[in-house]
Amino acid sequence: MIPRRRPVLSGKGKRLKNRAAYFGVLTALTLIFSYVETLIPVNLGIPGAKLGLANLVIVIVLYKTDFKEALLLSVTRVVLAGFIFGNLFSILYSLAGAVFSLMVMNVLKTKKTLSVIGVSIAGGASHNLGQLIIAAIVVETYQVGYYLPFLLIAGVITGALIGITSREVLKRVRDVRF
Repeated sequence: MIPRRRPVLSGKGKRLKNRAAYFGVLTALTLIFSYVETLIPVNLGIPGAKLGLANLVIVIVLYKTDFKEALLLSVTRVVLAGFIFGNLFSILYSLAGAVFSLMVMNVLKTKKTLSVIGVSIAGGASHNLGQLIIAAIVVETYQVGYYLPFLLIAGVITGALIGITSREVLKRVRDVRF
């Protein structure tokens, strides 16, 4: 029997393998942040308000790669974290917020009028707006809109914290290619 040689990856195959490895690590990191967030007792007086620690990774990926990569990572994180730490409704609300905020952040990032902090603030506010829209559809009333001012304030604060942290991380991983 002749021993088979393992094919040597070069060029595109090697890049694909590296991207898959990075994606796995980044997905794990978002899930770790999601888990840590469940351990932090944050009571802002607003049902469902969280810090959004996993969005730190999403913002960094949006700036280091492209919209498609960030969208895939975000959807993967929402679905996995929802099944692990939540339920189908949490997946629905989180998915709406995540996709809406990512679209807003991508538009603002490509216009290059705001810093990463401003983009993250807009992402935090639009995430809460996306969730509120889904809540109004699910409960069939616009009265959930009374939460909007409180959710926007929470989104701005958490978005600023994530944005500041993202800016600092992006400075330090400037030369790292995903």
